[in-house]
Amino acid sequence: MRFYEGALKDPAGCCAARNPFAASAGYDEQTLAMLPEDAASNSFGCGNPLAFADVKPGQTVLDLGSGAGVDLLLAAEKVGSGGRVIGVDLSEVMIERARANAAAAGLDNVEVRHGAIEDLPVESGSVDWIISNCVINLSPDKARVFRQIHRVLRPGGRMLISDMVVDRLPDWIVSNSDLRSACIAGAIPEKDYLDVVRAAGFDDLSVVDRFTYDDAALRALIRDALPVSLDTIARNLGRTVDATIGLAIAAVRGCVHSLRIAARKPV
Repeated sequence: MRFYEGALKDPAGCCAARNPFAASAGYDEQTLAMLPEDAASNSFGCGNPLAFADVKPGQTVLDLGSGAGVDLLLAAEKVGSGGRVIGVDLSEVMIERARANAAAAGLDNVEVRHGAIEDLPVESGSVDWIISNCVINLSPDKARVFRQIHRVLRPGGRMLISDMVVDRLPDWIVSNSDLRSACIAGAIPEKDYLDVVRAAGFDDLSVVDRFTYDDAALRALIRDALPVSLDTIARNLGRTVDATIGLAIAAVRGCVHSLRIAARKPV
């Protein structure tokens, strides 16, 4: 949460919608241009979770870690005036931004609630769709998150999650709290992630899209996410900042991916 609040002062940080891989993340400039500037410029994510979602008018959509509200606004357009969109976020700063952005967009079918994704403030069996954008990887208890998702979905309800996974990470990255907030250190391998989803009781599990971060995206992720602590990390490693960034890129090259994961709660 500390990273996301701080990033409002510098919206080019982790996974930002207008970062070097925005097109691969599924946010085209035309879509972003239709949203309030604050929502688009303060969006942090690794893939548009609505890009492959068959959300229909009149349905209820829940966004986990809704941030400044870009996905809430896109979902609200899909469900229409007869539908409902709920956002849950742990950051009061982001909740205020999301509410303001919904108001600026003239949407009265959006509600934003304060809460943790491990203990959702949402009634059981009340949601048709759950979306989330590069948030679940931050949770230390992903199994509990997916059990909560299963609980609040209606029978037959679906989820479409965009999230980051990694094949391997060096210890010095895993142990760095800032890198955890920057989406990297909390990520787990794809197989382990999918196993957690299956264990929560979901059917029809599939990876509908995959994007592997190239060197430019990794550099932006590491550099922009750690403007202050990079100096400390570099000093501890006995290297320059540029050399430290290069070391991190070399350590994770080809191993960091964003996925869109779809699944269904059995009827």
